[in-house]
Amino acid sequence: MSDASQRLALTDRVAVVTGGATGIGRATALLLAEQGAQVFVGDYDPVVSNADEFTHLGITELNCDVRRETDVKSLIEQAVRDGGGLDILVNNAGIAMVKPITDVTEAEWDACLDTNLKGAFLTTKHAIPHMRVRGGGSIVNMASNAGILPRAHDPVYSTSKGALVAFTKSIALSHSIDRIRVNAVCPGPVGDTRMMNADLDKAVDREATIKQFIAASPIARVAQRMISPREVAEAILYLVSDASAMVTGTCIAIDGGKSLGVPPSSD
Repeated sequence: MSDASQRLALTDRVAVVTGGATGIGRATALLLAEQGAQVFVGDYDPVVSNADEFTHLGITELNCDVRRETDVKSLIEQAVRDGGGLDILVNNAGIAMVKPITDVTEAEWDACLDTNLKGAFLTTKHAIPHMRVRGGGSIVNMASNAGILPRAHDPVYSTSKGALVAFTKSIALSHSIDRIRVNAVCPGPVGDTRMMNADLDKAVDREATIKQFIAASPIARVAQRMISPREVAEAILYLVSDASAMVTGTCIAIDGGKSLGVPPSSD
């Protein structure tokens, strides 16, 4: 094994991935397990078809609604009990909210903020004491390019992701003394995810909507495709591995340049 491969290896590490049944979470769980981690997936809607592949890689999938502290505590405690500790936390669970602020109900606001922000708070709260025991750890929060550059069509979602970016930096600073690194990834547009598929299912013209998503990202437009969940997972692997030992409080945009601004004309 090369030195570079060794720095990405996760042998003897225990990881928790929320929202890990589909999309980016699933790709992350699979990649971390392939690199040697013992992975525990929490999801509010486990997918039966994952069973064979998860079993083959030793991934444990549990029912977990990140808005409920009892569910979160149970997920973390089982990972610690069965894995012997906790080294990695990937806060991937999240939902979209595409509505003008004047049409958003209080219940919808609560659902978005509770899932995208409170969920990360609860898992982080319960994970940190166990990471301290291990002498450190790594937390990765799933933000969005909407957390870097707010978007007009989804102000509540943008608010939740912007707050998650601030949360990431604050916790990174607060717990550097514990050797716990905290970073975020800011993806989009990513294909083949539960969130993206839900948006496309609502579209009047699915193919035209896909082209619009691709066109908003300079590199995606040149490549003529969306970003894959595996590409985001590879960035997460870097952030939880020894290869990023001096990286904390950062937010990596995996959006093909979408958060840079209006892309140049293709003419």
